[in-house]
Amino acid sequence: MPVPTHIFDPPFNIVRVSHVVLEVTDLAASRAFYETVVGLRVTDADAGTVYLRGVEERQHHSLVLRKADGPACRRIGFRLGHEADLDAAAAFFAQRGLPHAFVEVPFQGRTLHASDPFGLPLELVAGMERRPSSLQRYADYQGVRPQRLDHVNVFAPEVQASLDFYAALGFRLTEYAEEDGPDGRIAAGWMHRKGNVHDLAFTNGRGPRLHHLCYWTPTALDIIHLCDVMATSGYLPNMERGPGRHGISNAFFLYIRDPDGHRIELYTSDYQTMDPDHEPLRWSLRDPRRQTLWGAPAPKTWFEEGSLFAGQDLRDPAFVADVIVAS
Repeated sequence: MPVPTHIFDPPFNIVRVSHVVLEVTDLAASRAFYETVVGLRVTDADAGTVYLRGVEERQHHSLVLRKADGPACRRIGFRLGHEADLDAAAAFFAQRGLPHAFVEVPFQGRTLHASDPFGLPLELVAGMERRPSSLQRYADYQGVRPQRLDHVNVFAPEVQASLDFYAALGFRLTEYAEEDGPDGRIAAGWMHRKGNVHDLAFTNGRGPRLHHLCYWTPTALDIIHLCDVMATSGYLPNMERGPGRHGISNAFFLYIRDPDGHRIELYTSDYQTMDPDHEPLRWSLRDPRRQTLWGAPAPKTWFEEGSLFAGQDLRDPAFVADVIVAS
């Protein structure tokens, strides 16, 4: 299938992935997990909501936990360049007949809610309240020392169409996994705006669903330390995959599940992609090194389980990808 063309003058300027809003069933348990095990900082909290951020982040939050009757992902947030980009984004969604509305959201500036053509719920902002960075408060570090929100990965029934849509918004493809042969279809793609491997990735599967959100951490040793923390604090069953090194992105990784089953990746050692002539890397869907450079395949849960987007109907994928699964 065709690789999307890079668009350098998109209709509005998306700077990066900004935040994720999760619905959780036990707010206290989720707060304890993210604050004391993972090591995110709580910025604000009330009876129904907890706002968290990484240690280097200066915006008010990159993760919002909301008390709900069942687990879900409410929104994926993106930061735009300027206030004018919000109006341009609203016009873009209006021209295509896509749902959109300006809303009031605590601690954020003017906020646009919208949905892409495939049901992915978006929250677009040009600014947030600011808070001091905690980067050099080393005595306060906990867990994996999560620095910043890095990316989100989504189960997409229509991977090619999703890649094409976001390429039109200026996202650039860095790596992709494709079936072999002249008619091979793209089964996964990694796209960026901020000059690393990805802000947004699409994985072929029943969806739309959130596959995972990811925080970047300073070193692989931080991730190994988190394994020790989880193994000795009652969270051993929450470790799903890793640690290991991806072929795609080159990142050292660990995947864990929060108390509601939301999947979180901890990730480091990827690479830069900001040059205009950076060409995307192709991986064969049957190459075991793409999942893990060391050849270890992902577990079955990796391909089947994800977080529902609140209020969205699920669709089966356009095709069934022939992937390597751990036995």
